[in-house]
Amino acid sequence: MSRTSKYAELRKSPPVLDIKKDSKEVIFTTISVMCDNRHTIRFRKNNNSEFKMSGMGFSLSNWQFGYREGGIEPYQIEWKADENHWNDVIRMINSGTEVIQKVISR
Repeated sequence: MSRTSKYAELRKSPPVLDIKKDSKEVIFTTISVMCDNRHTIRFRKNNNSEFKMSGMGFSLSNWQFGYREGGIEPYQIEWKADENHWNDVIRMINSGTEVIQKVISR
């Protein structure tokens, strides 16, 4: 009996992700290629109105952003978030070993 992983399902059929305009906090839930483990990435605006990215206790290097593209640094993703280019942020997060399952924003 073959079971398709949640990761594989999300790669084949990504969810529609809506992010509120002018959000001050955006939280992505991701699913790992390894055993469908779940993790969280949080973007929160600081006092300078710039987004700072957090792996919520996990190192951001665990996501291996852009491993197929030669690597993407977290600051590059933060800069796209600062510009409200959320489609680019989503693409960059999904370029690693995890894929976004859902997002919440406020």
